[in-house]
Amino acid sequence: MQRLLLLPFLLLGTVSALHLENDAPHLESLETQADLGQDLDSSKEQERDLALTKEVIQAEEEEVKSSACQDNFEDEEAMESDPAALDKDFQCPREEDIVEVQGSPRCKTCRYLLVRTPKTFAEAQNVCSRCYGGNLVSIHDFNFNYRIQCCTSTVNQAQVWIGGNLRGWFLWKRFCWTDGSHWNFAYWSPGQPGNGQGSCVALCTKGGYWRRAQCDKQLPFVCSF
Repeated sequence: MQRLLLLPFLLLGTVSALHLENDAPHLESLETQADLGQDLDSSKEQERDLALTKEVIQAEEEEVKSSACQDNFEDEEAMESDPAALDKDFQCPREEDIVEVQGSPRCKTCRYLLVRTPKTFAEAQNVCSRCYGGNLVSIHDFNFNYRIQCCTSTVNQAQVWIGGNLRGWFLWKRFCWTDGSHWNFAYWSPGQPGNGQGSCVALCTKGGYWRRAQCDKQLPFVCSF
């Protein structure tokens, strides 16, 4: 009789044990999922931190590069002349020494002049600034480059100055325009600019290609204003 009374309790204990055994893998699975969720969240946070770090680095690099182009046109090979020497006997070009260049669709209010009188790069920029309130020309597409080349093909020189020049320091050296506009187009001759010499950019009157040139070279030039 006592054995019969104990039998239900024994069965109840066995069933409870089986439930605990069946629940154990489920609990372990929940714990594993929780751990994986924490790892995933941690991984996402690390990715976000890494992305932010990359953005900060890129922003700092762009700031350094931008500052290199925004600096005044000085402390470069192109400023081989003493600033006082630029003012000595300064004269604006005579009308017979300039030729109007067809404008660019990018800037319908801009004017462009070819100055036939040869000057160094710094002297040419000085003329564009003081006589016309502008800069040496910047070129941002092939069509306008072709217009400049067609106009300059009549001068008795193989090259003319445009507004490109190499600025910056050490690894941050890059080509910039004297008017501060974005350098988004180039039309270099084969082997240029890597094999070129000089920090200033000249446009070839035949073919319209660009070459690096010594900034103290005297060439005709194109102003934009």
